[in-house]
Amino acid sequence: MKLLFNGIPVELGTLKSSAFGGILNQYKGRNIVIMVDENTHNACLEGLFADFPTLKNKAIILLPSGEENKNIEVVFQVWSALLERKIQRKDLIINVGGGMVTDLGGFVAATYKRGIDFIHIPTSLLAMVDAALGGKTGIDLNGVKNAVGTFTSPKAIFIDPVFLETLPAHEIFNGLAEMMKHALILDVGYWNKLKRIRNEEALTTVENILRSIQLKKEVVESDSKESNRRKLLNFGHTFGHGIESYFIAKKPIAHGHAVALGMIAESFVAFKRKVLSQKAYVEIEQVLIDIFPMPPIPENAFQEILSHMKQDKKNTGNHVNFVLLKEPGVAEIDAKLTEREIGEALLHLSLLAQNRN
Repeated sequence: MKLLFNGIPVELGTLKSSAFGGILNQYKGRNIVIMVDENTHNACLEGLFADFPTLKNKAIILLPSGEENKNIEVVFQVWSALLERKIQRKDLIINVGGGMVTDLGGFVAATYKRGIDFIHIPTSLLAMVDAALGGKTGIDLNGVKNAVGTFTSPKAIFIDPVFLETLPAHEIFNGLAEMMKHALILDVGYWNKLKRIRNEEALTTVENILRSIQLKKEVVESDSKESNRRKLLNFGHTFGHGIESYFIAKKPIAHGHAVALGMIAESFVAFKRKVLSQKAYVEIEQVLIDIFPMPPIPENAFQEILSHMKQDKKNTGNHVNFVLLKEPGVAEIDAKLTEREIGEALLHLSLLAQNRN
């Protein structure tokens, strides 16, 4: 299945039958570097090499896994490795992995020698439906999520659901969080479908993956640089990034998990403002807490989380912006959060955790 995503070719299906081999032929005589983390190195490379034996003798750069390693120190090490291997501007980087690999690998490619070609082969559900799509690259800085990055698109994106077979269940459901985000802001019918899913097979169908890609494509193509409507895709991320940043230095939680917590918090604010109905809010909360663990958030952490939220790149002036959900499938951008609302929402998450544990 082929489509253009903001002008970039995206293929959903088996990698072996895709245009990937043809692209490799375009780089004959050029250097090709494969970027992986520890997880995809062990779980995915053998299958990739079986289908494309010419890649076996290509350089591999192994990244440490985990969001806590998506930083400038690791980027510097990768830049240095590329220089040592004499990688040139007309060479190719292939990013094989989840969101951490596509974010950091894309950033490295976008900045090394002012930019070289790269391809994404996302291997996690979250990367397939969200992180690898849209032309964003980024790394974290001083604990702030994606504080440094670029808008740079890969040469192509190849999404092969076979890689999902390498993932543990909790990683599959981290992808579900981003799929639910797409549904809650854009498609109530899709939300009504996803909210009932509790097993991996029903979730990871080509139909569901494609629907999330289509929803993100619709938004990104209307606003590629996130100046207006694309901000809808940040639903759950204002609180989510703040919570994720807080936990990075302690016991890191996955990005999708943090977004799920953020969606509860931002829906709670909408409910307290009497914009979102109680019925809709209770349903959203119940669906999400049935799937995602509720980590304890101590009250003495609220100020640190608020500090991270104030660093969010979507903010304007002194205002913390968020996506205001009006009903499933309908939301508005650039709503302003008060510190009191942030505190109340974090307290609500804390109480939910106490009740669940």
